[in-house]
Amino acid sequence: MGILNVWPSYTTHNYYINPNTTVLSAPMTVSEVSSVGSFPSLGAMVGTAVAGALINKIGRQKGGVVLCLPAILSWMVIGQTSASKVILAARFIMGITGGAFLVYGPMFISEIAEDSIRGCLASGPVTFYCLGSLCSFLFGWFLSYNVIIWTNVFICVLGAMLCFLVTESPLYLLRQGREEDALKALAKYRGGSTESKMVLEEISRLKQTLNPAVEMISITDTTEEKPEEAEKLNPDNEKMNTEVTKVEVLQKQSSIKLLFKSYTNRKAFQVVATAITLQVFMGMVPVMVNAGSIFKEAAPTIASDACSVLLALVLVVSCAVTAIISDLAGRRFLIISSSLMVAVCMISLGVLTQIKTGPSWLSALLILFYCFSFNFGAGTVPYVLLAEVFVPEVQAMASMILVEWAWFLNYAILELFVVARNLIGLHGAYYIFGAVSIGNAIISYFGVPETKGLSNQQIQEAFRRR
Repeated sequence: MGILNVWPSYTTHNYYINPNTTVLSAPMTVSEVSSVGSFPSLGAMVGTAVAGALINKIGRQKGGVVLCLPAILSWMVIGQTSASKVILAARFIMGITGGAFLVYGPMFISEIAEDSIRGCLASGPVTFYCLGSLCSFLFGWFLSYNVIIWTNVFICVLGAMLCFLVTESPLYLLRQGREEDALKALAKYRGGSTESKMVLEEISRLKQTLNPAVEMISITDTTEEKPEEAEKLNPDNEKMNTEVTKVEVLQKQSSIKLLFKSYTNRKAFQVVATAITLQVFMGMVPVMVNAGSIFKEAAPTIASDACSVLLALVLVVSCAVTAIISDLAGRRFLIISSSLMVAVCMISLGVLTQIKTGPSWLSALLILFYCFSFNFGAGTVPYVLLAEVFVPEVQAMASMILVEWAWFLNYAILELFVVARNLIGLHGAYYIFGAVSIGNAIISYFGVPETKGLSNQQIQEAFRRR
């Protein structure tokens, strides 16, 4: 997804009205060029909708292979066509893979990661998104149009082949009634034997996780009563019998009903949805997609290709730093400090762009520090939370809805960014991004509970207490 999102930043100049270009049979219109960048977000909404059901049906290993196929097909089509409409259709189809893997990654990680390193692993999808962006910028700097396309085909084929090496999720195997295979898979992920005490204890906990009774407190807490008040109202043993009955009823309901009937899942959904919304409107997506032109305007004396590569390198480093310290510093610290640093960068960059003074290298440096600050926490923590705050019964449904929302917002902000840039200037857009960043820090301080090192059941209890 990193490769396909960055690709327009160094490619679309070939599609404008240019009598010397031989890439297309006819040049694209301005709206078509804009759609080259935004259409993958629409395709990603389709991929998000089908990913959860697909990998729950055929498994994580086979599902990963199947989800790579739209990207392989799309790059091959782009490599063979000179029609603008076909390229737009291929970009849409390609987005299906990117959107699907944004659901696939957090789900799979939540099922195989130990609590002590879950934050590090959950930062992986964003880290590799940035690594893909870095590769794509390098391709744009050194390779020709056709070579880039076929290199991307090779990368997608390699991705599909690597999925064959993935060990199936133990949780998925347990759901299929394959307990012995689940035990072997868990032993492989833990580096132990199927007879080790650690593996046997964890497989027992996984079985309990699949039992909806572990969600009993949050399901029956729909009246939002405090625990001590509920105890006073129901001091006898009938309270427990009533709760178990409610759990059995809810167990038969769909994931969507269970998601919104459970108090803790509702609160978790609200927290992650808010974090993702504010994250998108902090502006990283339009900055990445339009990196070349932004650097050319902000720092005209510095080669835009070099700036773009440096930007992607900064993103990879920031994600790696986040992955290393996320299980030490905690989620709340990262997202609050990251948002405040982004606010400082965006407001400063807005001032420099508006008054048009100061050296060009300072503007370029602020953009790079903005990207580091964003991925230091605000860009990664929402997807860490997505991988850890929901119970297994609703994980797929919650991930689908939230990632759908994220892709819709990505599409919207790409379209709005062009309008805002024309109406209020690039500096005005920077001011808006800075204001959203301040709001994100404030809301995260009051709304995001600390989840580092906690088991899923402890996280549910933390949401219930809040």
